[in-house]
Amino acid sequence: MELRLQSIHFDVSQQLAAFIQKKTAKLARQGGEDLEVEVILKVVKPETAHNKETQIRVSMPGGTLHAERVCDTFEEGVDLCVDILQRQIVDRKERSRQ
Repeated sequence: MELRLQSIHFDVSQQLAAFIQKKTAKLARQGGEDLEVEVILKVVKPETAHNKETQIRVSMPGGTLHAERVCDTFEEGVDLCVDILQRQIVDRKERSRQ
């Protein structure tokens, strides 16, 4: 699995990068090792709640999957996006078997 991490309007801490690596590893276990995962983190409006936008794009054989959420923390956003993408991977695998 290849992981690209991009942050807009801030610098990613080592702790956050390690968290993202750990969570996206779940996608590789389900989708296979030939995944390309791109994580984009963006601070939308620094002065408000729910200002952290998380986008995750997964390129895999047969297409690209995408999930996007705006939450209070990047950790919450990554969790939600990974859950969504795991369901999308399962759905894609089931459709390809039919």
